[in-house]
Amino acid sequence: MMRLALRFAWRDLRGGLHGFGVFIACIVLGVMAISGVGSVAASLADGIATAGQAILGGDVSFSLIQRQASDTERAFLDAHGTVSVATTLRAMARGMARSSDGELTLVELKAVDDAYPMFGTLVTDPNLPLPDVLAERDGAFGAAVDPALATRLNLKVGDRISIGNAVFVIRAALINEPDRLSGGISFGPRVLVSAQALPATGLVQPGSLAVWQYRLRLPAGDASDAAVAAVVKEAQSALPDAGWQISTRDKASPRLERSVERFTEFLTLVALTTLLVGGVGVANAVAAHLARKRDAIATMKVLGATGGEIFAVYCTEVVLVALFASAIGAGLGAALPFAVEHWLGGVISVPVAPSLHPAAMALSIGYGMLIALVFALWPLGRAHDISVAMLFRDEIAAERRWPRPRYVAAIILVVAAFVALAIVTTFEQRIAAIFLAAAAGIFLTLRLAAMLSMRAAKHLPRWRSATLRLAVANIHRPGALTPTVMVSLGLGLALLTAVIEIDGNLHREFTAALPAKAPSFFFIDIPAADAARFDAFVQAQAPGSRLERVPMLRGRIVEANGIKADDLKPAAGSRWVLRGDRGITYASTVPAGSRVVDGRWWSGDYAGEPLVSVESKSAHDLGLKIGETITVNVLGRNVTARIANLRAVDWENLGINFVLVFSPGTFAGAPHSDIATLTFADGGSAAEEAALVKAMAGAFPTVSAISLKEALDTLDTFVGNIVLALRGASSLTLFAAALVLGGGFAASQRYRIYDAVVLKTLGATRAQLLTVYALEYAIIGLATVLFGVTLGSLAASLVVTQVMEFPFAFLPEPAIAAALIALFVTLILGLAGTFTALGRKPSAVLRNL
Repeated sequence: MMRLALRFAWRDLRGGLHGFGVFIACIVLGVMAISGVGSVAASLADGIATAGQAILGGDVSFSLIQRQASDTERAFLDAHGTVSVATTLRAMARGMARSSDGELTLVELKAVDDAYPMFGTLVTDPNLPLPDVLAERDGAFGAAVDPALATRLNLKVGDRISIGNAVFVIRAALINEPDRLSGGISFGPRVLVSAQALPATGLVQPGSLAVWQYRLRLPAGDASDAAVAAVVKEAQSALPDAGWQISTRDKASPRLERSVERFTEFLTLVALTTLLVGGVGVANAVAAHLARKRDAIATMKVLGATGGEIFAVYCTEVVLVALFASAIGAGLGAALPFAVEHWLGGVISVPVAPSLHPAAMALSIGYGMLIALVFALWPLGRAHDISVAMLFRDEIAAERRWPRPRYVAAIILVVAAFVALAIVTTFEQRIAAIFLAAAAGIFLTLRLAAMLSMRAAKHLPRWRSATLRLAVANIHRPGALTPTVMVSLGLGLALLTAVIEIDGNLHREFTAALPAKAPSFFFIDIPAADAARFDAFVQAQAPGSRLERVPMLRGRIVEANGIKADDLKPAAGSRWVLRGDRGITYASTVPAGSRVVDGRWWSGDYAGEPLVSVESKSAHDLGLKIGETITVNVLGRNVTARIANLRAVDWENLGINFVLVFSPGTFAGAPHSDIATLTFADGGSAAEEAALVKAMAGAFPTVSAISLKEALDTLDTFVGNIVLALRGASSLTLFAAALVLGGGFAASQRYRIYDAVVLKTLGATRAQLLTVYALEYAIIGLATVLFGVTLGSLAASLVVTQVMEFPFAFLPEPAIAAALIALFVTLILGLAGTFTALGRKPSAVLRNL
């Protein structure tokens, strides 16, 4: 049978692919999106891996926070290769030129030694040797600065800036910093100085929030991956309590790689939605193709062909067309990394190594084939049982029945395979499962809504207006476009609404929904010895303001209840607790914004064994209970404390709070600094904030002031760029929906022509018919908008509240904008498809009836 089916299918396809245009376009579009996302992600991963040494600054990096390497640790590093040291911290920079008017801004200060950079190329303007740029001349050290700093403070090369207690001459603009990607989000422009200049700033004090990165370059003859792994293993065994964070060149920027993985996952899920929307077009195209082949099917059945053979022939035909379309889509997607590198290589900072990725192409083809089968099996299965008589009567009426159970079972199996493939091949399987469940729920809801809309239209009272009566009848008549429009366009609209609502809620969370008494500033690196003087200074400069100050250290959880941190498997929402160093503190009383929900707080004069209070959700996700222990590494020393209580923390008040709060005396004698928040009594004006920062720069030059608004704006911009890409991908879904609608209108063109001809013969004018069709599309479009926006908003609320754990608020303006777009698309495509029907002469059509 398979040979026969293949021969018949191939002969049929040799006559051309007429009628499969929308089918091919939908599959190509969806597969191209999946292949493109996978190929670009793989190319980014290859680029990061290829540039791993330059991004990391060495073969292996050892990072320490709040302290430098001890003599023993430094000796270990020097024994294994060449070492370059870079120190990074935040500081306040003041412009000293007349044009800058003494303005201040937060900067990311980086001090490097003579070996920097060991890998990659540092580019400055003018492009001078780094020692010449950073050298001390005429009593001032040199600096290379981010052009954004020069713009912000209205400075140019040759002008001076003060940072801490030191003065620097801007000798060059910093164009390219090879290891910039190894850091996280920057909250200020970069300033590059020499390691010799750092002590002159006075910024490095006991407990300062400075990070020392020791980049190790292995000897040229022994720099293999095995040698890198051996150094890491030896460092962990020889110096187990060092508390340093070790990164290797093959994992140069774990944060960046995680961001790429997550971004890729979300784009892939959006691309899958595009493919799902295209699946509706596949179903319509297959049904229309079978309708066109009804005479051939009838003839084959008369000559003895069985229903199974009919199914095999046309299923083979669909598979061949789907394979052809999927191959085209996979090829176009595979070319996307090359286009990105060619057109955007000089714009994006992430290295791209374009190449063909067969795995990504094969995966996208698999998705395309599965979707084609999912949506084609239903009409193909129904073709099995259509009688010869019904085939000849199909000009008048269509037979409605379910396919045989074996075809329904086949559809279920293919859907299960699609879901399994989508979940297994994603990084966050929980998110993928939630997304697929939501997509299936929205799809089924829209299909049910279409059925209910048709039934409601059928049972509406008889309208007096003939125009309105015809429009309503078109909604529920056989072959109506209602299911096609509501399912395809509704899916696209739901996705676009969800993305827009998520974007709006994140923006609202970061900026618009700030608490009324949110702090204006965070102050870091307050010397503990000057804490009382700092408090008095702030109260004098900002009378009536609220100052909250706490001690702060940095530590990494290395063990929880006897289990190594690497062996812990917390829930996705709390993995960040184990990732790198975290801020920790100690307190005699419960911190503001927290409340004890389990256990008891220690007394104010407690002086016993180390105790710790843990944020309740993090404790739950880590599987920790009261009485169990946590071990943290602080300043190279492991400290074990017993859990005394669990706290619920209100993170949204933007006050100072921590996952771990220790009992007093736990870190007795440990060098540390304080951090503080300042909240103006009346919210504070821009002039008051600027005056305070300027006064503080003179009184406390080593203290850094971080504007809450600027920090949140930075985060908002970062998230906004991500959402912009998601909006672009969602627009692709709407384009797929438009293709489906175009195909649906084209498939119904025969019925439209007959309707128009009959009505024109009975005296209807072209204007009246145009009004009928416009009303029909408007009613269907409004129903689609209602369900699409509602379902998209519900999906967005689930993502925001359950995945991101933020409060959700429905934002009507973006939802209305998305709805208007969908309604416009429906009307334009619908009316464009009717002009052909309206332009046909009745005589030519009536002769062929």
